[in-house]
This record gives sequence, C-alpha cells and structure tokens, in this order.
Amino acid sequence: MGSGKEKKKQQQHQKKKRFPLQPKKVVNNKRKKEKVKKTRSSSNNGESIENAKSKIKVKDTKLNDIVRFPTAAQQLEFFHEQYQSANRIQLSSLELDSFTETCMLELNPDHAQISSALADHMKVAFGPSWKESLCEKEIDEKIDPGQPALLVISLSALRSLDLLRELRPLTSECRAAKLFSKHMKIEEQASALKNRVNIASGTPSRIKKLIDVEALGLSRLAVIVLDMKTDTKGYSLLTLPQVRDEFWDLYRNYFHQRVLEGALRICLYDEIPVNIKKEKSNQDE
Repeated sequence: MGSGKEKKKQQQHQKKKRFPLQPKKVVNNKRKKEKVKKTRSSSNNGESIENAKSKIKVKDTKLNDIVRFPTAAQQLEFFHEQYQSANRIQLSSLELDSFTETCMLELNPDHAQISSALADHMKVAFGPSWKESLCEKEIDEKIDPGQPALLVISLSALRSLDLLRELRPLTSECRAAKLFSKHMKIEEQASALKNRVNIASGTPSRIKKLIDVEALGLSRLAVIVLDMKTDTKGYSLLTLPQVRDEFWDLYRNYFHQRVLEGALRICLYDEIPVNIKKEKSNQDE
C-alpha cells in the first residue's frame, strides 16, 4: 500500500511540473513564428524598396525645390495651385487662357531678392515712368487721392513695416500708406488716403475693409507684391490659415478680374517652392 501511494504522489508531482511548461512552449513557438514573419516581410520590403529605386532611375520624378528667383512660369504654376487648393475650385479654360505668364511680374535676378532690394525691383518693374508713378507728390487731374500704383500685402503689421522701411528711397516725397490694424484706427487711415498715395503696404483684412468703405481705390493699381517671407513658425501669407482666408477673400472680390483683364500684375516676393523635373540615372548616383 505504501508503495502505491508513493507512485501516485510521484505521478501527480510530474503532472504539476509538466503543466506550466506546456503554455510556455506554445508562446515561444508563436514568437518564433512572428520573428520569422517579420524577417520575411522586412526582406520583402527591402526588395520592394530596391525595385522602386531601380524604377526611379529610369523614370522622371517631380520634386519640390525652393527657388529664390522664380520665373514667371514658376510663379504662375505656384499661384494657380494655391488659388485652386485654398478656394476648392478649378479654374475654367477661359480663365486659364487669360491667366498667363504675363500676369506675373518676374524680378530681375541681378538684384538680390531681399527686402532691402525691393525699391530697386519696383523701379525696374515700372520702367521709365517709375518716378512719376511711385515718387511724385502732387495731385493732378489724372490721379485721384487714395489710389496707389503699388500695393504690398504681407503676413503681419511688423512685416509690412519692414518692407515700408526698405521702400523709403521711393517714399521720401510722397509718404506710403500703412494699411494694417495694429495701433491704427480705420478712420485715421481713411483720412490719410484723402491725399495722393503711390505706395501702400498692409495686411489683407484691413486692406479689404478700406476698399469696402471706398477709402482705398484700385483704378491706378498696377502691381501687387505678395510677400512670401515665412515667420518663425514657417507660415507665410498663403499658408497661415486665418490670414490666408482673408487674402483669398480680398483677391476674389477685388483683384482676380483685374488680373484676368491684364490691368494688374502679381509679384511673388521671396522664396517659393516649385516643382522641378529631374531625371535620375546611374550617372547621377
């Protein structure tokens, strides 16, 4: 009898030892399978990446590049993309026929495209009549008060002031109009616009309000400079959500039709991203 009890105890003891070991073996098997799958998938991914690279070597690719002196064609393509994306519309064929490279102002690359050179760029843009258009102070029968020939639109009041400082060579006789809301009442700005104005600089929201109340006129406007300078967070006039929406509201209501008619040119000032076609080959690598 004693030997029978000892056998039963040994069998039970062996079962207890075997039982906890069984799930561990299953878990280890699963992990091994998962590792095998991962290694296979990673090797497959590596092969697919290499295949993709080999395909890229043959095909052309479009890459975004930052251009400091964009051509009229590059400005036009960028502006079309921004306009259609922000407004969620597609330009009609008639609009595209009218909205050509002649609507964009291509800057002279001989001048450094920084804010200190803005005055020189505008002299070239207005041609031989730049003094009469941008500098003279007297009001005559041809020029009504509050009708700028040049309008600079910026992301913020501080940036507008920076560009106005750099335009001082053109505004020593006829003062430029400051069209932003910071520390300035709209009534004060409307009063200042009762004089001759050749150059104005401001933000989209305040510019639109002054046009709405008929203090700011557009009949003489020939060039709008859109300041593409980014702020410390990387936002620009066309990417900062609220300011972007205010600009396109202003543009749709007061500028778009004049651009299509050829009465107004757009200048994208500073660096912009453009699509540049590059052909990758074995020689490139």
